[in-house]
Amino acid sequence: MGSLDGRVAIITGAGRGIGRAHALLLAAEGAAVVVNDLGGDNEGSGADAGPAQQVVEEIIAAGGRAVADTANIAEWAGAQGLVERAISTFGGLDVLVNNAGILRDAFIATMDEAQWDSVIAVHLKGHFAVLHHAAAYWKDQSKAGKQVAASVINTASASGTFMPNPGQANYGAAKAGIAAMTQVAALELERYGVRANAIAPVARTRLTLATPGMGAMFAEEVPDGEFDAFAPENISPIVGYLAQEKCPITGKVFAVQGGAISVLNGWTAAQTIETAGPWELADLADRLPELG
Repeated sequence: MGSLDGRVAIITGAGRGIGRAHALLLAAEGAAVVVNDLGGDNEGSGADAGPAQQVVEEIIAAGGRAVADTANIAEWAGAQGLVERAISTFGGLDVLVNNAGILRDAFIATMDEAQWDSVIAVHLKGHFAVLHHAAAYWKDQSKAGKQVAASVINTASASGTFMPNPGQANYGAAKAGIAAMTQVAALELERYGVRANAIAPVARTRLTLATPGMGAMFAEEVPDGEFDAFAPENISPIVGYLAQEKCPITGKVFAVQGGAISVLNGWTAAQTIETAGPWELADLADRLPELG
């Protein structure tokens, strides 16, 4: 018996890297998995059905259930079709793992409109579009009197939460937005029986290997038999747990890397200065530096 027996999961960006590891683990735990991947390159260009199909074949060969899907989740209709694919193929939807992403790094002064729009579209809009259609399904199920115990796991990043990275204004902004959206979703969807959490993973993927200043660190070889702290497989156990029907956790963002998991807190008021009346510019010049 697996911990996810009978549950149906969608995983976006599941043809390679962290998404592939999620798909293999959730399937091994008994979930029926819709393996979504457009099959594009790091920048989101092109399409290839091969990666998603290969993961499906791995799952089926191991005795699991899976189907490939190559919808573009950055498009509203693509996201809707993906949710409908899970329902029509496996009879429902219980778990949504939003993982798909691309990189188009550039410094702010040289980033063009297409670089900004494409990253925001795939990450932030892509997360929201699939979440919207899944949430509409769960709302309808709940309103019809059916018991819903669904789980959403979004993918934020260290870039955009606790480790902003120069050259990634688009990516960091999208990932910060995903973290905030996750907390809103947890509050809104609880009434329908849906939990929402996010992870900020640090692992070796096509994207991290291509990140300026970080690729060399991720590319270091690990001797046989030693723990590989950057292996994508290290990220998936927390996703498997958060996807379980009885998991009580919602509204959290977790940083995950190797054998370490940390809960992240959002913006908090660290220090405060006050005045009895309206602020004067001279007062601010004297006192605002107190806040660091």
